[in-house]
Amino acid sequence: MSTQLPTYLLGHLFTTEEMRAIFSDERRIQAMLDFESALARALARTGIASQATAAAIESKCNARLFSLETLAQEAALAGNLAIPMVKQLTSLVAKADEKAGGFVHWGATSQDAIDTGTVLQLRDALELTDQALAKLCDVLAGICATHKSTLLPGRTWLQQGPPITLGLKACGWLAAIERHRERLHEIRKRVLVLQFGGAVGTLAALGTKGPAVAAAVAEELKLTLPILPWHSHRDRFAEVATTMGLLVGSLGKIARDLSLMGQTEVGEVAEPAAPGRGGSSTMPHKRNPVGSAVVLAASIRVPALVSVMLTSMVQEHERGLGGWHAEWETLPEICTLAAGALAHLTTVLNGLEVNPSNMNANLEITHGLIMAEAVASALAEKIGRMPAHKILERASKRSAEKSQPFEKVLMEDAEVRQYLSAEDIKRLLEPKNYTGSAGVMVDRVLAERKQK
Repeated sequence: MSTQLPTYLLGHLFTTEEMRAIFSDERRIQAMLDFESALARALARTGIASQATAAAIESKCNARLFSLETLAQEAALAGNLAIPMVKQLTSLVAKADEKAGGFVHWGATSQDAIDTGTVLQLRDALELTDQALAKLCDVLAGICATHKSTLLPGRTWLQQGPPITLGLKACGWLAAIERHRERLHEIRKRVLVLQFGGAVGTLAALGTKGPAVAAAVAEELKLTLPILPWHSHRDRFAEVATTMGLLVGSLGKIARDLSLMGQTEVGEVAEPAAPGRGGSSTMPHKRNPVGSAVVLAASIRVPALVSVMLTSMVQEHERGLGGWHAEWETLPEICTLAAGALAHLTTVLNGLEVNPSNMNANLEITHGLIMAEAVASALAEKIGRMPAHKILERASKRSAEKSQPFEKVLMEDAEVRQYLSAEDIKRLLEPKNYTGSAGVMVDRVLAERKQK
């Protein structure tokens, strides 16, 4: 369904047109009408209504026949959108077929239409998200392979540690995103289910035909039929929210890494340049990481929204008061923010500018001190770990205090030279010789991805 969206000034910045369309007002109403249409067909299939009645109802289940402004105003009085929507639908159907109008929404309750409509929207949203994740994973895999051996400092607590490779760093990003793809696939079987229980979940208004009608509605909508209605059990929608929250958290971690690596004083990577992208209103030289900023903004906003979804799970008896209502705008916002973060990060990584020369320069900033662990490990094989650690700690302190190259300090240290030759020291201070199993790990991540 093509939806003409109203102008939203920050829409292009924080989300995507495709996800906005899925959660637009018109699509929300259409999804609820899709439920009503399926219900009408199910009533006909089970002999409760005629085929002509079902056809009459189905012909009016088109959101463009409805006044969204009227729905909005009446929802403020009714407490939800389904009540005025059913009223309008009944009126439209009755004008063409008065008898058919009496079968609109037969046996259902407002929450059935609203929840099932949301499920239909989520089905599209999860598919769109999966497609976006696939693109991001392809881009990340390319970085992993291309920069398998590209050296840069590893960093712990924002301080330099031993060297790693950009390929390994990117593989960490990739493996996390792949896990989120698995989570999204896993939750579909629990989330993409029908909501249909009538007033209190018993389908009493349908007599003995309740289960048959429910099965027919589920089949019509291509949704799974749950073992029972779930009006006040909100774990399904909460699981979508938490899964999206985990995803956005990982996107934020990647954006944080990129923005730190792109700082002027570090200069290891840069977001892609384009006319009008990342400029400053007052500083002509600036090239701001705008993509990372959007992702980080989402990673700040989404956790609070997830907490709303978790809090709303505590609902009263068979139908909730307030908790259910709190979901209506919260879950769509989580999905739209996740879509925007995904799109921006994919753009950033797809055009990421990598500066290996700055990475090499940063490896030399400590004048060899980042290789202290390598020397300590070699020395530990001869004299034990703790004695070796004390010797290297003392030598590191002397190198820093006297601003002397670490190699010079080690060469002049009698205890070190007693066990390590000059050639040993030079070899141990070479960053490329101390990346451990980084290459093996990169290969493993990429190989596992090919097997999926």
